[in-house]
Amino acid sequence: MSISAADVKKLRDMTGAGMMDCKKALAEADGDFDKAVEILRKKGQKVADKRADREAKEGLVVTKISDDAKKAAAIEINCETDFVARNDDFQAQAEKFLNTVYENDIEDLDTLMATEVEGVTVADHLQQMTGTIGEKIQISKVVLAKTDGSFVNYIHPGNQLGVIVEFDGTVENDEVAKDVAMQVAAMKPIAVTQDEVDAAVVEKELEIAKEQLINEGKPAEIAEKAAQGKLRRFYEERVLLNQKFVKENSLTVKQYLEQNNTPLATAFYRIQLGEDA
Repeated sequence: MSISAADVKKLRDMTGAGMMDCKKALAEADGDFDKAVEILRKKGQKVADKRADREAKEGLVVTKISDDAKKAAAIEINCETDFVARNDDFQAQAEKFLNTVYENDIEDLDTLMATEVEGVTVADHLQQMTGTIGEKIQISKVVLAKTDGSFVNYIHPGNQLGVIVEFDGTVENDEVAKDVAMQVAAMKPIAVTQDEVDAAVVEKELEIAKEQLINEGKPAEIAEKAAQGKLRRFYEERVLLNQKFVKENSLTVKQYLEQNNTPLATAFYRIQLGEDA
């Protein structure tokens, strides 16, 4: 039977599959849309099964902030090659999934996978994308956050690194807040304040510092005190508000915010493409 361009487009809009795949599926299904969708799903599953053990470390990090800066969302969507990540259709799908997280207040991957977008679950969309593109496609991270303060986001060029920072109040100077988000991107802090650093991490750092000092010939008592100094340097390197501000090394991040009458940062989310959470 003759398959019209309108029918092909309709199936593509329904599934996100490629035009040729849609045309072939409609032809095989004699124009039956439900059968064509099933054909595309089976094809996607076959390709997904073959690609299951492949590494998908390329892709995109995308973020979204509400107009009032009270709500933030982010996802990391992965593929196998940067060629696919640069594809307009792949990027459009990423934005669609991000909007699904944002609009439905989705906080975890399982919920996202089961959520329907245009009548098809996100899990099935990913499977169909895998069948069409021929690469493993997955979403590996989801962030959804709300605040009484303000969120600011930063995406590093290329969408391989995204940051959302929460501030304790209304941000009047977006440039200052964006500087702090860029600080998080560049300096990879592990906490906002030193009180938030895991006690086990602090204990391990002190132990390492003491061992180094004792190996240098320092008596145990002196090593004990000097280790505290090394711990302070650890905080300066790994705690956001204690870090030296990258654009003005004479200031800490906390001092930079205070100097510019900007609320202090209270939390951050840093997503680096292909990096384990």
